[in-house]
Amino acid sequence: MSILFPIKRMISGDNFLQNFSLAQDTLLAELAGKSIAIVGNARSLSEQSHGMKIDACDVVVRMHAAPLVAPESHGRKTTWLALGMPVNPSIISARAPTRLLWMAKKRKRVQYHIASAKGFYLHPKSDWDIIAKDLSAPPTTGALIIDLAQRSNAAQINLFGFDFFASLSLSGRRTAAQVPHDFAAEKQFVRNLMEKDARVVLHGQTN
Repeated sequence: MSILFPIKRMISGDNFLQNFSLAQDTLLAELAGKSIAIVGNARSLSEQSHGMKIDACDVVVRMHAAPLVAPESHGRKTTWLALGMPVNPSIISARAPTRLLWMAKKRKRVQYHIASAKGFYLHPKSDWDIIAKDLSAPPTTGALIIDLAQRSNAAQINLFGFDFFASLSLSGRRTAAQVPHDFAAEKQFVRNLMEKDARVVLHGQTN
């Protein structure tokens, strides 16, 4: 299957990849009544001390390579790993998530070791399109995960490591001008969610 996987993915696209994915309703049901930590990759998180708060949450969602700078700032726990790009299998093994979530609209980058992982989830393109229209820009993986969590019956949704690219990202060296996202729009998107949903809490340097 691993040899034929790229060919079948190219020919059948989502119809093929959905065979590997659990349903969104199943994914959301796992969050019901639970506290969630969504951990962004802002460099500023390294200067904070939220590690214990992060690990105390029932479900900890990290993104991409999920750099863990120090337990004091980032915690140790990873429950779900959300991807918008391929990640080395050794990183996935080290983080040991129970679920791998492919959030990007581009499917040609979904590799066999990702799709075949236990607990794989393929985020619908239609959901991606809704957020992109709201932001007038391609959404980050973080924005997609926040939206997904907010549609669940989670008890609390804690956001760590989100400064909307003010301190750049631990995942790379690109500046805001070098990525296709609108971080001002994403900041307003989160603010709007917080105003209408008390479960969503953005943790910064002062809380």
